[in-house]
Amino acid sequence: MGAVIQIGQLLLSLSILVILHELGHFLFAKLFNTRVEKFYLFFDPWFSLFKYKKGDTEYGIGWLPLGGYVKISGMIDESLDREQLKKPPQPYEFRSKPAWQRLMIMLGGVTVNLILGIVIYSFVLFLWGEKYLPNKNITDGIWCADSLAYDIGLQNGDKIISINEVQPEEFSDILGEIIYGGDITLERKGQIQTIEIPTDFIGKFVEERRGFIVYPRVPFIVGEVPDTSQNAGSGLQAKDQVVGVEGIPIKYYDEYFSIVDTMKGRQITLDILRNDKPLSLQVKLDERGKLNIVNIIASFSELERLGIYKFETEHFNFFQAIPAGLVKAWGKLGSYIRQFKLIFDFKTGAYKGIGGFGTIGGLFPPSWDWHAFWEITAFLSLILAFMNVLPIPALDGGHVLFLLFEMVTGRKPGDKFLEYAQIVGLVLLIFLLAYANGNDLVRWIQGLIG
Repeated sequence: MGAVIQIGQLLLSLSILVILHELGHFLFAKLFNTRVEKFYLFFDPWFSLFKYKKGDTEYGIGWLPLGGYVKISGMIDESLDREQLKKPPQPYEFRSKPAWQRLMIMLGGVTVNLILGIVIYSFVLFLWGEKYLPNKNITDGIWCADSLAYDIGLQNGDKIISINEVQPEEFSDILGEIIYGGDITLERKGQIQTIEIPTDFIGKFVEERRGFIVYPRVPFIVGEVPDTSQNAGSGLQAKDQVVGVEGIPIKYYDEYFSIVDTMKGRQITLDILRNDKPLSLQVKLDERGKLNIVNIIASFSELERLGIYKFETEHFNFFQAIPAGLVKAWGKLGSYIRQFKLIFDFKTGAYKGIGGFGTIGGLFPPSWDWHAFWEITAFLSLILAFMNVLPIPALDGGHVLFLLFEMVTGRKPGDKFLEYAQIVGLVLLIFLLAYANGNDLVRWIQGLIG
């Protein structure tokens, strides 16, 4: 059911973004009296699911959910309509318009996506505010929740001071900065140390699709005691919180492992809290030192409810939310561009993380959450704007590049050149689409195999 909800959110989000992106082209075309022949959500090779015509424009929904398009008269686009170009240019055609008007039409979609990202972030901040866990409130340091954290030299209890000389204000900023590599300055047992992040760290991170590698230190809370566990009859119950091992008090989950590491195969005493009442239970460790139970990794909201960490929420009135939304959108876009650049540095291995619709769908939560939906949609809108402005033929950025060349040199590229460039761009995009979604397929198969 969770996958169905994720697919539903993905389709709704992409539909909103595609319609508004194409609307940007449409409105600027209409502004300059340029005929728009088609306005489609999704692609419609051979047939469409729905269509109707009003004026000169056919509006419809295609069956192939890979985007959408507007077909503008007299423009060399993905339709490669050669017949139209054989006829003399008409006043209502794209090719008859001044270069600056054609440039505005091509930038219309990107402009709408940028504005949309800012608007959504502004409304999200106005409606929900910004809730976060300040890094300064992680008073007992981090939990290394994945072996990758140990691989780069981190330890449980480390207090992150700065990454590449940038002090993370929010706990979520830590991973966001670590992926770029560089140095981490931290406090460990009262001593200031610096460790170097390996260049290929991001490659390992994205290739294995790790959820998180560092996390706030969490309490040891029992989620389930399976019938197959050697402790099925020990008395342990779901929601029990382990607060001591063999009389040694513990506060965090990672502390438990440092104590039982030398007690494999033994029977030990656990001190627990059940409904805020203390109890002691005898349990058995197997030869690997495991209790063979399922523990709960507390969510941020649960950590706040338990009073383990103090979160902060910044609220915005309507007029404060607008500039705050702009700042947030700018920061998100800047961060994405930094990550995008890493793809071309093959030493980092970041190219391994390129994903398609499966990766995008995985951004959405498995249960419907409007707050998360709009946050992710705003981010995708900024990504769509950036990707479309790349100077690749068949993308808006390719058309913009040729138009800027024309405006600077005064020479318009020939129709044949533009047609061949469009074909090259389409082939490149198809290859990238196949590669990205192929990566998703391989990762899905690997997940099934285990």
